[in-house]
Amino acid sequence: MRVLFTSLPAYGAFQPPVPLARALESAGHAVAFAVAPAFCPVVESAGFRSFRAGVDWSFDECEVVYSRVRDTLVPTRAAFSPLRDVFAGFLPGQMVTDLLTIARAWPFDVVVREPMEFGGCVAAEVLDLPHATCGPLFCFWDGAWHATPGETTRPELDRVCHAHGLPPDPGLAMLHRHLYLACLPPRFVGPGLTVPPTVRFLRPVPFDRPAAEDLPAWVTELPDRPTVHASLGTIFHRTPGVFEAILAGLRDEDVNLLLAVGRDQDPGRFGPQPPNVRIERYLPHEPLLPRCDLVITHGGYGSVMACLNAGVPMVVVPLAGGDQAGNADRCAALGVARVVAAGERTPTAIRAAAREVLGDSHYRERTGRLRDEIGALPGPEHGVDLLERLATGDRGHGVGVGAGPGRSALPAGLR
Repeated sequence: MRVLFTSLPAYGAFQPPVPLARALESAGHAVAFAVAPAFCPVVESAGFRSFRAGVDWSFDECEVVYSRVRDTLVPTRAAFSPLRDVFAGFLPGQMVTDLLTIARAWPFDVVVREPMEFGGCVAAEVLDLPHATCGPLFCFWDGAWHATPGETTRPELDRVCHAHGLPPDPGLAMLHRHLYLACLPPRFVGPGLTVPPTVRFLRPVPFDRPAAEDLPAWVTELPDRPTVHASLGTIFHRTPGVFEAILAGLRDEDVNLLLAVGRDQDPGRFGPQPPNVRIERYLPHEPLLPRCDLVITHGGYGSVMACLNAGVPMVVVPLAGGDQAGNADRCAALGVARVVAAGERTPTAIRAAAREVLGDSHYRERTGRLRDEIGALPGPEHGVDLLERLATGDRGHGVGVGAGPGRSALPAGLR
């Protein structure tokens, strides 16, 4: 079986499907990723074959693409929406064209897309191939499309569908038509939200960058006091003033404060720090998080799932739209985090939130229960089995999580 993965050119988009891709290779299947040309070296450094596909851009320079698209819009239209105008309106056209070309050179049997890449499912339907989605459950969260100014609509794919002879899909059934591998615990989905019957929940497997460094030796020699790690992801970590507020709020607390400020930032720019503060460009999460008592995060899917996997409570400081606000709300509702809202990113607010989470053992207890629920979920190997069935004609029978409020029963044929 040949499986083609499609992804936005961003670490946060690329990483969630990687454990599934590796499990497919271990099972003897051929795997490749179709991504923007600028991102191909990242895919190849992780050991996968890559195909150049779609607009040549990188998500860490998304404002350049946003501006390019914004300048083409009719002034009387609704407010600019990155989701509608860029991810659904601008990017899929070239992606679909390139995927159809790739299909002639490397005929694939199944397409697996990450949730914000919309060209993969369109190309698969043009080719009459089964397709799946792997990653977070973005498109069914109330807040994912509407929580921030500018995110004014759901994705609209009818124009690209029409260009390739496909019928309109106003209900967006295409996004979950055959199989949706949601890599998160079912309880993380908001109450009352109807989950399509093709959704199957898999255990999220943390994945650090290729060739991730080992932990520095000094981490194992930290004083015996709470350890707080702050990391703001790989795209929005340059948001002005946030790391500075974290430092100002916590440097004088009786904690080990470890900041990872990004490979493209100089730790020295933050100036001298007291002995309890260490600032690095990067610290690998998998070995670090089990040593932490608290993580301060921007609320990106990968960071949140890594914390839940390790059973570490959080202070969530959302920095952008998309899933961050929805993740923050769910973490707060589940009692595993305190949220510091956009207008409250002050040293005082961050310090108060950190003190509360560190001082209340219920946060860690609740996070531990979620960690155990994640551990009980099937791993990527089960995703391989489902994709194998999909490729052999078992379409439209993805699996749910069992009966319950807002949940669909597990179809008998795939129990």
